[in-house]
Amino acid sequence: MLVVLVGLGWGVAVGSGFVAFITVLDIVPRLTQLTNAHQHIRKLEWALVSGALFFTLIDFYQIKTSLPVLVTSVYGLLAGVFVGTLAAGLTEALNVFPIIAKRLHMDGSLLYLLMAMVFGKITGSLLQWLLHL
Repeated sequence: MLVVLVGLGWGVAVGSGFVAFITVLDIVPRLTQLTNAHQHIRKLEWALVSGALFFTLIDFYQIKTSLPVLVTSVYGLLAGVFVGTLAAGLTEALNVFPIIAKRLHMDGSLLYLLMAMVFGKITGSLLQWLLHL
């Protein structure tokens, strides 16, 4: 019974933190602003909630599937695009890039800083995926 209470408590804490993160930082409105998809804001909200619920259930029940490489590649691409746009919305909300550029004295080179970060992330992801690191 204690394990159930502790697990439920941690689940409520993590869920509350996730909702606070999404709500307080206005992640979904920022994401729609970046992607110019204002007319689809409700769909994005439902996709976020449905995805969190779906993958929580998959993790909880430890469901395993064997899918073809093409299907997993398309899923990986779409998941990467989603995480990338969500991260872009977060960094835009927090003004991360202008702050980093100012601290590194690269005010006029913000585009180069951004591209270096993008290519670094792509290279790291490809190395991890191809070399199974």
